[in-house]
Amino acid sequence: MATAAVNCCLSSSCFTLQSKLKTISLKSNINSSSHALHQNLSAFNTLSFSRNMSFSTMNRKPIHRSVVVCEAAPKKKADSAAKRARQAEKRRIYNKAKKSEVKTRMKKVLDALDVLRKKPEAEAKEIFPIEKLIAEAYSVIDKAVKVGTLHRNTGARRKSRLARRKKAAEMHHGWYTPAAAESAA
Repeated sequence: MATAAVNCCLSSSCFTLQSKLKTISLKSNINSSSHALHQNLSAFNTLSFSRNMSFSTMNRKPIHRSVVVCEAAPKKKADSAAKRARQAEKRRIYNKAKKSEVKTRMKKVLDALDVLRKKPEAEAKEIFPIEKLIAEAYSVIDKAVKVGTLHRNTGARRKSRLARRKKAAEMHHGWYTPAAAESAA
């Protein structure tokens, strides 16, 4: 078990607490009370940190200070916690790469559709390379959903966004006309 020490500095004194809290050593700039502050206290009752720091022992009066700065040495993580941290970091990097790839593929498709839509004399066959880009984007989105990087609803929404944008470009040039709703009478 690693022992951790807590270093606390008051406005006029500094002390170190061992992890077992059986001994305490105090150092002060005040020479008159240095003999009282430089002691190992075996009976240590309370130590509370607040706006005013107070500590008391069996035989001593409480000392009140207004400024408390405490630093604790980090304890060693348990092996299982360290392993979980390593796994989480590995998953974070993997998921970040997958999400980045999804965004890149979507951006390529949307940019190509914007260029096609702004082109005044576009032909219907110019949509075929964009359909290949859409198919690649769908594949990347589906893989990200499959491994759990994206939620399935998020994947569906992104695929729908690409399909709607493609349909809007086709409608803009007149290559697609939506079928009229037939009345069921």
